[in-house]
Amino acid sequence: MPHLFSALRLRDVTLANRVGVSPMCQYCCVDGYANDWHFAHLAARAVGGAALVFTEAAAVAPEGRISPQDLGAWSEKHFEPLERIARFIDGQGAVAGIQLAHAGRKASTYRPWSGDGAVPEAEGGWRPVAPSPIAFSERYATPQELSLAAIAEAQKAFATAAERAYAAGFRVVEIHAAHGYLAHEFLSPLSNRRADAYGGAFDNRVRFLSECAAAVRRALPDKCPLFVRISASDWTEGGWDVEQSVELARRLKRLGVDVIDCSSGGNIEKAKVPVGPGYQVPFAERIRREADIATAAVGMITAPAQADAIIRSGHADLALLARELLREPYWPLRAARELGHAMAWPAQYLRAGPTGAPERMPAHEID
Repeated sequence: MPHLFSALRLRDVTLANRVGVSPMCQYCCVDGYANDWHFAHLAARAVGGAALVFTEAAAVAPEGRISPQDLGAWSEKHFEPLERIARFIDGQGAVAGIQLAHAGRKASTYRPWSGDGAVPEAEGGWRPVAPSPIAFSERYATPQELSLAAIAEAQKAFATAAERAYAAGFRVVEIHAAHGYLAHEFLSPLSNRRADAYGGAFDNRVRFLSECAAAVRRALPDKCPLFVRISASDWTEGGWDVEQSVELARRLKRLGVDVIDCSSGGNIEKAKVPVGPGYQVPFAERIRREADIATAAVGMITAPAQADAIIRSGHADLALLARELLREPYWPLRAARELGHAMAWPAQYLRAGPTGAPERMPAHEID
């Protein structure tokens, strides 16, 4: 049976283990450009032993940013600093991944430590767009409904960003269709009230994401794995649920998607989410089993034994860690030691690793 430190092959990409860095917004860009913080943040996780290192959500259009400080992917220039990051990650034996996103009606909001709700235009905000003119909450702006032409433009933006990402060295691409952002808004009947081909029945509500996934797949080489992150449940009666997620996963697999990254919630402000250790793992297990597609589990995965059990039990193929890797960038190295697996340390750090010994250190470095 595979375990947390088994290799995983996806198309022509081999991950050295099953630990990945989940996309985590850093809220420190200017005009969407990555900077030294992003390099230091992502480089540390690659050095720490994670096999797959995702960037934060990268907006495929300026109006698709969650906050004015979010990462951008809407021009070739945005990939110039990202190329250096991807190159370093690759040099550490890890795989660089990028999450492409559009925030939809949840765009133009304050970053967490600067405020709450919509950023007014006077402070650099903008009017968001969405499937329907329904605000996320009273603190958010009412979005402008997307026209059919604007829908096609958004889908093209995802594909163009994917093509540029691969050229910049990213070897895994993920479409963000979770957490109440644009693609999720189309999926859920609670946020999609359209009466055209993109709203109403299930087939119509999944159309935006299906067409987007197909466009991104065409833009990428066959050897590049494609992930899609979904919210498997709105946690609200009458909303998007796991049964619909299973059917969506089946369709995405036929379109060339390789992994469903299973999260939940984010589309309804007052949803009651039963948060707890591994609370989203059952979604990954069910989608993996019923849709016959590889899945990634995410959400309050913190302990090595917990992550290992997710893989050994067949509940998911990957364990993506978020906050735990903010607390401890070198978590994979510690996890390997705790679980009894050999894992190479960076040569620069060997004198502090599991085989290091003070007597082998240069005299001037004895601490």
